Amino acid sequence: MSSSVLALYRRITRWPLGHWLFSRAVCLKAPYFGTIAPRFVALEPGRCAVRIRDRRRVHNHIGTVHAIALCNMAELSAGVMTDATLPPEMRWIPRGMTVAYLKKAVGPMLAEATAPTPPEVTAEGYAWPVSVRITDRAGDAVCEATIDMWLSPRRKA
Repeated sequence: MSSSVLALYRRITRWPLGHWLFSRAVCLKAPYFGTIAPRFVALEPGRCAVRIRDRRRVHNHIGTVHAIALCNMAELSAGVMTDATLPPEMRWIPRGMTVAYLKKAVGPMLAEATAPTPPEVTAEGYAWPVSVRITDRAGDAVCEATIDMWLSPRRKA
């Protein structure tokens, strides 16, 4: 069960600057994610980890990482993890997100998306919750999100 995004990640991250190249490729496909300049640090079925640096462009008016930048990280890591985990007969789209901001987000951030169970191939669509935990440099959780992915069978051509 190897998706094309997972196969690309495994192939390209063996190269020098491979993680940077993969991150840029994802941002070319979905340009809005480029606003946070993410760096993928891990991708496997059921898990994706993404980092962002502490830069002014992701700050809010009080100098902490903006809540929407955190949401952007959560959706990016959840979406790529879902794509890397999903059987080829299925497709996905995010349907909703629940977010809890736990403390001020200061410094570089790490978002880690995980899923409680592997997705199943079904004839009908269903909701599949993906959990995302965003931590600061000290490993303290600054944000937790649950993204409801809607999984459904691919249309036959």
